Amino acid sequence: MTPPARRDGTPDKKRQHRKGANNSARPRRGENRTKETAASIYVSKAKPARHQHVSSQHVVEPQNGEGIRLQKVLAQAGVASRRMAEKLIDQGRVEVNGKIVMTQGMRINPDTAVVRVDGVRIRLNEDLQYFALNKPFGVQSTMSDDMGRPCIGDIVGEKLDAGQRLFHVGRLDANTEGLILLTNDGELANRLMHPRYEVNKTYLATVVGEMKPADVRALKKGIELDDGLAKADNAQIIEVWQGRSIVRVDLHEGRKHIVRRLLKAAGFPVERLVRTKIHTVQLGEQTPGAIRALNDAELTSLYKAVEM
Repeated sequence: MTPPARRDGTPDKKRQHRKGANNSARPRRGENRTKETAASIYVSKAKPARHQHVSSQHVVEPQNGEGIRLQKVLAQAGVASRRMAEKLIDQGRVEVNGKIVMTQGMRINPDTAVVRVDGVRIRLNEDLQYFALNKPFGVQSTMSDDMGRPCIGDIVGEKLDAGQRLFHVGRLDANTEGLILLTNDGELANRLMHPRYEVNKTYLATVVGEMKPADVRALKKGIELDDGLAKADNAQIIEVWQGRSIVRVDLHEGRKHIVRRLLKAAGFPVERLVRTKIHTVQLGEQTPGAIRALNDAELTSLYKAVEM
């Protein structure tokens, strides 16, 4: 019988000893192999890395001097115990700055190093903060406003007072409500806003006019605006009633007022506009003005979207 295992995947020797106290000391056939296998297996919650076979040119040699040992960094990040982290390194499952590490003793700077386990990036710097805010109608997408108008900084003032220098990722005009990301991670923010990565955003628009399937096709095909062609990655009619329509629009570009301009050019002026989703981060049941921290799955998805 395979011995019971602890959370790190190794057998619980104390329980095994109690249960086997009356048995013969001689191991049964195949028992040694079972013990050896159980002790060496660790199932990570991370997704498998793309490249399973590592050549010698991808191996990172250990570095001496300043920094923290890699296995300690992994343990502090909650990936595994130090002992199990050493096994993950031996198995070639850990990357630092895009290169596989298979030698013990490497030291890294957790504030600057990019570490992945089984291809999934590990969050090392706890000083970096990531939030999702439901921006209310009439609030400016700024941290302060010279004209004294309501702004995002008023909502997150307590966090700013606590020493967290947050800034918004992208903008929503004052009359547009919904999801906006806040962070002090400048690299992630810059990449999310860069057109190269084509990060998708979803909007729910209430428009004047009863939209037909042909109008949806026109949005997806593209409409020429004064600054070039604009088109939705996807569009769907949600509801039509009494001369009004609710339509969902997905697009990745970030030109100013692009959703309002696109729908107006299609013949459907916008009465209300709410951004409900950025990549995989959803507004959900957040009420206007509510703020929440992103979870690990959302953050990992954003990292992947911008190749971090």
